[in-house]
Amino acid sequence: MAKPIAATDAEKQALAKLLSHIGYEIMPFKSAKDKVLAEVPTDVPLTVTATGGKGLEPTLELAILLHQQGYTVAPHLPARLVTGAEELDRIVTRLESAEIRRVFIIAGDAEESAGEFHGALDLLKALERRGHHFENIGIGGYPEGHAFFPTEDIDQALRDKAPYADRILTQICFSADTFLTWGERVRSEGVDLPIYAGMPGPVSRQKLMRISASLGLGQSASFLKKQQNMLWKFFSPSGYKPTKLLRGLVQNLAGSEANIAGLHIFTFNDLAAAEQWRRDLIAQTR
Repeated sequence: MAKPIAATDAEKQALAKLLSHIGYEIMPFKSAKDKVLAEVPTDVPLTVTATGGKGLEPTLELAILLHQQGYTVAPHLPARLVTGAEELDRIVTRLESAEIRRVFIIAGDAEESAGEFHGALDLLKALERRGHHFENIGIGGYPEGHAFFPTEDIDQALRDKAPYADRILTQICFSADTFLTWGERVRSEGVDLPIYAGMPGPVSRQKLMRISASLGLGQSASFLKKQQNMLWKFFSPSGYKPTKLLRGLVQNLAGSEANIAGLHIFTFNDLAAAEQWRRDLIAQTR
């Protein structure tokens, strides 16, 4: 029998707290809406990704459709895919009309900007100047660093973006110690936003291969390069489960100054597996 993630009452409380603030990240493929409706209860918040290859329209369309079905949804807005203030105004107006009150703003993976926004901070400032209805703005965090930028630059960017944001959704990290150490450091540097720890849900190697094929070779390579040690962990014969990572968090979170408030689960649209895993974890808190 597998070792439980939460063994003591304190660990069960820590796990319950994280699970009460869990969200799923989904990709805007054609089958995504039906999978969400079939597998995910409406009390689980969602974020919808965007890629340079597909543009923003599939992301916005899926976010609006899911919101109409009762989900709390935050579409990704990659700054480099937005051409400028006029397009930003159209996007915000559209989301306001749909009563979508959350958004996740990142720089994006496009090698060249579509217009005047070169990073998340540019778009955040433009959004502030315009005025908006959003009640929760998420920004990205990088506990394991970034393949293309020095750590000092990433840290400064986080400090610059924090005043415009309400929470941090991190990129995938595989180490509880790294999450906690990074969380303590950014908090000591004045960034006290709640952190949602980004981790993969349970996912098979076959599923990841299909996702990579759907993205296309260039986008798949870009996606994998962002995560420096993702390849060997994910493409092992047994796939990946975040059991060890989550156990490390619940065992050590109480003694840490890191402001880790919840979990941001990269589902890779394997929603049935993610939801079963979440329910199994909830059972461990009782």
